[in-house]
Amino acid sequence: MQIEDVKNIALEAGELIRSYFGKKFEVEYKKNESNLVTEVDKASENLIKEFINKKFPSHNILAEEGGRINNNGEYTWVVDPIDGTTNFAHGLPIFSVSIGIQKNDETVLGVVYDVMMDVMYSAEKGSGAFANEKQMFVSNNSNLKHALLVTGFPYDISDNPDNALEKFAALTKASRGMRRLGSAAIDFCYVSKGVFDGFWEVSLHPWDICGGKLIAEEAGGLVTNFKGEQINIYSKQILCTNGKIHNKMIEILCRN
Repeated sequence: MQIEDVKNIALEAGELIRSYFGKKFEVEYKKNESNLVTEVDKASENLIKEFINKKFPSHNILAEEGGRINNNGEYTWVVDPIDGTTNFAHGLPIFSVSIGIQKNDETVLGVVYDVMMDVMYSAEKGSGAFANEKQMFVSNNSNLKHALLVTGFPYDISDNPDNALEKFAALTKASRGMRRLGSAAIDFCYVSKGVFDGFWEVSLHPWDICGGKLIAEEAGGLVTNFKGEQINIYSKQILCTNGKIHNKMIEILCRN
């Protein structure tokens, strides 16, 4: 398996998604009215799954809309067919195709395609992180007061899981500014190229995390939970930074 194979299918899915952007399509609700799925999510996921099944039939698949397909292989594709579905459904051009590949539960390859910006973010374990073939590195900022941060809110934000709103307020006050883009995969990539100094979020899913986490780490970033502990793609607390403001963010996250 080559990284170009993964990039190509992400690009193909992105082209399909872009062809629907701004047009009418079916929208359904999952658990609540904040959690959307469109026919385009399903079409993108089917395209990717058909590719995997045809070219890598022994590989497992864990995908947002279709769940897990276990073929008892050592590789698992972790797929978000549209990360940022709410943005897409509302005509906001910030969304991505996110694919992470694990070998025996270790992420070895990650691709995030920013569909409307036409930027392909990618990383292989131990080989650095890239945006359209240009290597990326996290920022050098060590002053939280000068930091631009990004976060996202879970679909059950009305229940305020893990005091997400209090943490948002505290970090907004402690930093230069906070942004909320609506695509966790893109958030990881923007930390990777130094646009943001830090990203935090609660209640994410494996397909939100897998590809972006590896890209951030390969760009020199640090990804842990709010206590600074190592995480996996199933963790529910995500803190991704340039490493230099990590402990300062942990102090605030654990206090609120």
